[in-house]
Amino acid sequence: MTTSPEFSPHGDLLIVEDLMLLLLNDEKGVPAGESMLQYTLGGAVLVELALLERVAQEEKKSVFTGHRVITVGEGPLPDPLLQEAFDKLSDKPRSAASALSRIGSGLNKKVPARLVEQGLVRQEKKHLLGVIPRTVHPAVDTTYEAGVRQKVRGVLADGLTPDPRTASVIALLSAGQVLKAALKDMDPPLKMSSDIRKRAKEVQEGNWGASVVSDAVRAAMASIAAAAGAAAAAGAASAG
Repeated sequence: MTTSPEFSPHGDLLIVEDLMLLLLNDEKGVPAGESMLQYTLGGAVLVELALLERVAQEEKKSVFTGHRVITVGEGPLPDPLLQEAFDKLSDKPRSAASALSRIGSGLNKKVPARLVEQGLVRQEKKHLLGVIPRTVHPAVDTTYEAGVRQKVRGVLADGLTPDPRTASVIALLSAGQVLKAALKDMDPPLKMSSDIRKRAKEVQEGNWGASVVSDAVRAAMASIAAAAGAAAAAGAASAG
């Protein structure tokens, strides 16, 4: 498989924006996994902060307390959204679940708005069932998104070694139980299989570099997976 093309002029997008593009249905403009979008998007921002080595896990103090996420390092971050998330976490150590909830709040609106500014999606007002107002974001320019999907396909289907960004996206999709929806929207669609699921899990649980980075990323993934499981259970209960 050849290397994916450069994503110019959108090469400076955040991981959370890549994730949102894959979650949004290109035609309907509605994201998959809406019930836990706050956690998956918050997780994407937390992972990016970890990869930048600006968050880590606090050393466990006793058998009765869990590891907590802390901010580390100095200096401004390269994007206002990352800076805002860092500032929200800098007041005190937090559990990964608390961190995701805190920084994920409002990202369901902020991230699509950024994609609109980039010319990748458009904003439309719709009415659910003809009555309930709803904002959707159908695709406008899918060139960049196709490049992201190509990299994801190469890792999952062809066994390529992912770069940290692609690994992050795959891990987030896997932990959030929305991988199947993302694969279905590929062109051509990539059918979910046990091998694909296993490969995604390997990426999710893989080596993220420095131990403090790996610890923070794994804590984020575990919290996302727990939230996804809880959301799925609640959905099954209400359906029953």
